[in-house]
Amino acid sequence: MGSIIRARQALRSGAVEKAHLQHDQPDGVPPLELTGERTLPDVPAENYWFRRHLAVYEWIAARVGGLRVADLACGEGYGSDVLARRAAEVVGVDANPDAHEHARLRYARANLRFERDLVESYAGPCDAIVFLQTIEHIHDPGALLDGFARAAEVTYVSTPNRLTLAPEGAEKSENPWHLREYTAAEYRALLEPHFGAIELHGVFHARKLRLHELAIAAGWDRVHPALRITKPFYDRFVPAISAADFAIRPAAECDLDRALDFLAVCRR
Repeated sequence: MGSIIRARQALRSGAVEKAHLQHDQPDGVPPLELTGERTLPDVPAENYWFRRHLAVYEWIAARVGGLRVADLACGEGYGSDVLARRAAEVVGVDANPDAHEHARLRYARANLRFERDLVESYAGPCDAIVFLQTIEHIHDPGALLDGFARAAEVTYVSTPNRLTLAPEGAEKSENPWHLREYTAAEYRALLEPHFGAIELHGVFHARKLRLHELAIAAGWDRVHPALRITKPFYDRFVPAISAADFAIRPAAECDLDRALDFLAVCRR
């Protein structure tokens, strides 16, 4: 994980100046630029983060069949499209005009629409709310969560684990869009006052990413620079990552402090 995450953190902090635009978009669909604020498909260097988010969307999609779903802070729209493959209907809501226009033009399904609005303004009605990797951006998360509990029977909320994202001992990572990052205990304490029941899950590396993690522990980050193969290796490895290289495990079956992200299933 180390080399992949360091590259993205460099981009977020502005150390990478070259523009990262989406590749090979359909005719008439304007590509979005990777800024670090949100993840995007079709950017090879971003594939690790995109697949990490996609794994969660696919997990949720398997649980919302036949439901009316609101995907709030939907960004580029790929997650709303995944949800719409199983849900009765999906609305993707995002305030960013470029992201909204891109999503509206790129993802067309009879049961999918996109609205440009603030997530704080959404009031339903719907059966399920999906709000992924965004609660850490919110100034007043408690008020927002209260609104979710009123609008939907079930809310899916994810956030990165501060213990595996930020440097050891730091209050948060260097991501300038994150206002606060949480440990598992802090995340549960944030959510519990607003819902009747909370189920926490952790997102972990699996398959080849787990092997890469073991290689890092064995000293791979010292070997590849010495062999001068860092760029060729990661130019091949990162685009090959798939959603199947991540696993989502319930709290009872894992150590949440070691999770990459937390996924909460929140019910009234």
